[in-house]
Amino acid sequence: MNFKAAETGKWRYMGDRPKVGIRPTIDGRLGGVRESLEERTMGMAKSAAELISANLKYIDGTPVECVIADTCIGGVAEAAACQARFEKAGVGVSITVTPCWCYGSETMDMDPSTPKAVWGFNGTERPGAVYLAAVLAAHAQKGIPAFGIYGRDVQDSDDVSITDDVKDKILRFVRAGVAVATLKGKSYLSIGSVSMGIAGCIVDETFFQDYLGIRNEYVDMSELGRRIREEIYDPEEYKRARAWVVENLNIGMDPNDPAIQHTAEQKESEWDDSVKMALITKDLMNGNPVLAKLGYGEEALGHNAIAAGFQGQRHWTDWMANGDFMETMVNTSFDWDGFRQPYVLATENDTLNGISMLFGHLLTNTAQIFSDVRTYWSPEAVERVTGYKLTGDAAGGLIHLINSGSTCLDGVGEQSVDGKPAIKTFWNISEAEAEACVRATDFCPADLGYFRGGGYSTDFLTKGGMPVTMSRINLVKGQGPVLQLAEGWTVEIPAAVHDKLDERTNPTWPTTWFSPRVNGEGNFKDVYGVMAAWGANHGAISYGHIGADLISLAAMLRIPVSMHNVPEEDIFRPAAWNHFGMDKEGADFRACAIFGPVYG
Repeated sequence: MNFKAAETGKWRYMGDRPKVGIRPTIDGRLGGVRESLEERTMGMAKSAAELISANLKYIDGTPVECVIADTCIGGVAEAAACQARFEKAGVGVSITVTPCWCYGSETMDMDPSTPKAVWGFNGTERPGAVYLAAVLAAHAQKGIPAFGIYGRDVQDSDDVSITDDVKDKILRFVRAGVAVATLKGKSYLSIGSVSMGIAGCIVDETFFQDYLGIRNEYVDMSELGRRIREEIYDPEEYKRARAWVVENLNIGMDPNDPAIQHTAEQKESEWDDSVKMALITKDLMNGNPVLAKLGYGEEALGHNAIAAGFQGQRHWTDWMANGDFMETMVNTSFDWDGFRQPYVLATENDTLNGISMLFGHLLTNTAQIFSDVRTYWSPEAVERVTGYKLTGDAAGGLIHLINSGSTCLDGVGEQSVDGKPAIKTFWNISEAEAEACVRATDFCPADLGYFRGGGYSTDFLTKGGMPVTMSRINLVKGQGPVLQLAEGWTVEIPAAVHDKLDERTNPTWPTTWFSPRVNGEGNFKDVYGVMAAWGANHGAISYGHIGADLISLAAMLRIPVSMHNVPEEDIFRPAAWNHFGMDKEGADFRACAIFGPVYG
């Protein structure tokens, strides 16, 4: 298929990548004390910066960049100088580091909109832990929550290494913090409005603006029709894309009665429109300089969208090709022009699932799966219908994730890490893996009962054995946004068993069989409990067990977590959360309510 090699460093959005600011704070007493600590303190800052840049990347594949204060910070004057430097450099996340006592309220980071953490060195020679406790108390008292990072084991004063537990917390904090900073100032683009009465499609601008720092942009779906009719797209890319479709895609079964099936000419026209829709949607989200050369300067700008949604049903799909091919290819880590950062595009313009997908993308840099959380299949029901007894990860039953729309080709699971199915960052996918994803997918003529205008639905079966996390943002009147998540695994069942179960829904849609990790308690008592407690008809599925990262991200945004199965020892929230009671999940709700949305 001759996929073009991945190019990292292509930033789609207005503004620069958010940098991580490192603030080395120090005991300000000159005359022997400060001088003895300068090298050690600045050394901690440099070590933290090296750790971050070596391990974390932005969504465009470039290493996360750190900015270290010009001097150690011993008092308010140097704190102000550091803040001025950070503002000029585009810092969106800050970490304060110290091996010693410092003047807490004079040296602390006072920017209320920046995620922040404090790393106090655990050593006995100097009281870095004392400063950590003092400054975290100041953060709580002033209503500017900060994460506290403190190693479990005492280190010698000349030990410059970063212990594994401290590394984990620094990276978890920065990973979530960069996600928060990346959101700020971007847009969510609604293409169309509410699909079939799905509440998640109803745009709540207060949520986007106050909690995420995102503006809302809107275009009617007729804009797609206008650009198709007036040929407002890159004609050369269209030729490449259309030829790629003809040469490489598998056309699957037509599920419709032969008497109503569309003609070959109709189907070719639907392919033409489907490909154009993909190009146009990318242009709507992030612009395209080619359009300016064609005389369409306004259209060339795009909407600076970091995520979008397409309503589709029914005002579009009753007369035009559905959005399945468009959504599949836009959400995928590669297309006819090679490997590139996947976009985030929600089926049916479910804005809340789109944001859930966006969270997963920002934390992992990978493509996301959009699914209906369709059916719980108990072991008894599976055996009754198919004669097969579920075993292994599936022994407690399965949740059928299947979407009457599309999901990314990466979701097939034909990529691998350590020989196991995976979804990888776009710069790590091989050409052979991309080809395997395409080969494992059929594009079936759309079910005309659902999509009267035709089009092509994406159909594949996800390989088993992938660790995944399903998440969802829900809005609750009087409460605001809440996040729920479930870590688990994709599961493989025999093909004949899958076919029998799949036929009962729709065999032309993509299926992921999901088994959440259960613990016998609460909503995770069993698989049925997870399905019963899920808050909406959709879920966003991300590769990896990223629940702990999602919890840290949610805390930064003051979004409480209503349901999760993350081990308690992995949960990392701001230190102020400890003051809201000993029941951690109730404390999360109380803290988020008291501190309120970051941008509200």
